[in-house]
Amino acid sequence: MTEKLTALKQRLQEISDLTDALGLLSWDQSTYMPPGAAAVRGRQQATLGRLVQEKQIDPEIGRLLDDLRPFEESLPFDDDDASLIRVARRRYEKAIKVPPALLAEFYAHSAQSYQAWAQGRPANDFAAVRPYLEKTVDISRRIADCFPGYEHIADPLIDFFDDGMTVGRLLVLFADLRKQLVPLVESIADQPAPRTDFLHRHYPEADQLAFGLDIARQFGYDTERGRLDLTLHPFMTSFSPYDVRITTRVKEDDVSEALFSTLHEAGHAIYEQGVDLAYDGTPLAGGTSSGVHESQSRLWENQVGRSLSFWRHYYPRLQETFPDALRDVALHDFHRAINVVRPSLIRTEADEITYNLHIIIRFDLELALLEGRLAVKDLPEAWHARYESDLGVHAPDDRDGVMQDVHWFSGVVGGAFQGYTLGNLLAAAFLARARDAHPEIDGEMAEGSFTTLHGWLRDNVYRHGSKYTPPELTERVLGGPLTIDPYVGYLRHKYGGLYDLTT
Repeated sequence: MTEKLTALKQRLQEISDLTDALGLLSWDQSTYMPPGAAAVRGRQQATLGRLVQEKQIDPEIGRLLDDLRPFEESLPFDDDDASLIRVARRRYEKAIKVPPALLAEFYAHSAQSYQAWAQGRPANDFAAVRPYLEKTVDISRRIADCFPGYEHIADPLIDFFDDGMTVGRLLVLFADLRKQLVPLVESIADQPAPRTDFLHRHYPEADQLAFGLDIARQFGYDTERGRLDLTLHPFMTSFSPYDVRITTRVKEDDVSEALFSTLHEAGHAIYEQGVDLAYDGTPLAGGTSSGVHESQSRLWENQVGRSLSFWRHYYPRLQETFPDALRDVALHDFHRAINVVRPSLIRTEADEITYNLHIIIRFDLELALLEGRLAVKDLPEAWHARYESDLGVHAPDDRDGVMQDVHWFSGVVGGAFQGYTLGNLLAAAFLARARDAHPEIDGEMAEGSFTTLHGWLRDNVYRHGSKYTPPELTERVLGGPLTIDPYVGYLRHKYGGLYDLTT
C-alpha cells in the first residue's frame, strides 16, 4: 500500500506541475503578454490542457485508487492520506467524463475569447465578442452533457466551482436573501446620501499601489511568496503555496478602485498561502471551492477593510499619503463614503447590500442561456431589462453592461458567479465565529493588528486546503449548514449604524 500511495502521489504531482504551468500562461496573458500572441497562446494552453487531461484520466490512476480503497477505509476520515485518496478519486471520476479533445477545444477557445473581450470591451463592441460567447455557451452545454443524470444543466458546471451545490439549493438561498435585501435597499434609499465626491479627487497610481500592498502585507500576505501586478480585471492566481500572485487595476480619480481590489485579491491569496505546505503538489493544495475562497476575499475586503475599527488605525496614514485629497475629510465622512449604499452599474464597485443583486441577475441570465430560453444576441437587452427592474439603473453601453465581467469570456457559462454570494454568507458566519472565540479582534484591528484573526482563519479554514468539501468544512467550523442569518444580521447591524433604518 505504501508503494501504491507513493505511485499515486507521483502521478498527482505531475498533474499539479502541468496545471500550474497552464495557470502561469493564463496569468501572463492577463498581465504582460503582447496582444498579437493570443492565437499562439491559445494553442499552447490547449496543448497543456490536453496533457493535463490525459494524465488525469490515465487508467492507472483509477487502478491505484481502487487498490488503495481498503487502505483509505482503514484510516480515520480526516487522516491526510485518506483525504488525499478520497479527493483524488472524486476528481478522477469527474475528469474521466470529459473527453480530452473537448477540454483542449475549451482551452484554445477561452484564450481567444479572452483576447476578443480585452479588445472589444474598451471599444464597446459586443458584436465582436458575440460569436465567441455563443461558442462558449455551446461548449458549456457540451461539458455539462458529459455528466448525465443532473436535475439542471447548470448543476455539473456549478459543481466544478462549489462541490455539492445545485441550482435548486441556490434558487432557495437567493430568493430568501433577495427578500431581505430589497427592503434594506428601499429603507436606505429614503435616507440622505453621504458625500462621496472626495473619493474622486486625484490619487497618484504609484501611491495607491504602495498603500494597498502595505495593508495586504499587514493582513498576512507574504510577498516573498507573491507579487502584485496590474491587469484589466483583478484576480488572484496560485501556482503553489509558494507562489501566489495578485493583480489589481487603478483609477487615479477613484481611491477605492485599486485599494479594495487589492484587499479583495489579497484575501484570496492569504487563503492559498495558508494551506498546509505538506499538501503542495496534491489535490489537497488550494482552496476547497469558489464560495469558501470568496468568503476570504469578501471578509478581508469588506468586513475588515470597510470597518470603522480598521480605519481608526489606517485613515491617518491614508491622509498622510494623499494630503491634498483628504486633508479636509474627517474619518466619519470617509467611512460613510466607502460604505455608501447606492444602486449602481458595476458589480465590482457595488456596495455590500446591492452587490448580491448583481450576482442574482447574472445567475438568472446564465440559467436562461444554458436552458436555451435566452439567445446570446438578445443578452444585452435582457441585461438592461433586469438592471432596470432590479436596481433601477440602465447602462449607457454594453461595455458597462453585459461585457463588464470577464467570466463569460474566459471560462464556462455557469458556475462562476454564485460563489461571490456564497462567499458573503460564509464570510459573515466565519467572522462571527472568530469574534466569539476572540472578542479582542476588533480592538486589535483598531491598532492595525490582524494576527489573531488571521491565526484563527488559518487554523480553522486555510490549513485544510481542499481536504474537506464546502459542506464538510462549514459543518466543521460553524457546527451546522450554511444559512443567510449571520450575513443579514451583519448587514443590519453595520448599516443600522450608518443609516436610520426603518426595516
